[in-house]
Amino acid sequence: MNPHTARRFDTEFAPRIARAIGDLLERRANTEVVGYGGHGHPTQVRIVSPHAEHVRGYAHPLDIVLTWDTDEIERLMAPDGAARFERYLAALKLKLPAWENARGIDFGSRTQAEVLVLLGGLDFEA
Repeated sequence: MNPHTARRFDTEFAPRIARAIGDLLERRANTEVVGYGGHGHPTQVRIVSPHAEHVRGYAHPLDIVLTWDTDEIERLMAPDGAARFERYLAALKLKLPAWENARGIDFGSRTQAEVLVLLGGLDFEA
């Protein structure tokens, strides 16, 4: 990926995704951005929660890594990219439940079925 594009995604877009997800989870989980580390090490948004006693849910505390397709990130740099990104942020409230159902995640109890869940190659479709 172009270094300028990676830097821009790391500073302008990924932090807003992390904030939006944190807000949707009512800050009951931590979100952080792990910046682009070169080929094979894409920008990540991590969603983690400390291990706690849960009355329901799965065996493991949240430890989710989100990454996006390089072509999708580059499309955000196009003239219509800002509007597309705003639609994506608005759609996150629908995406989180879809991820729960598909991947054994329970945001309510802050648990998941697997030790680590990677949601990779994501797009910015609303």
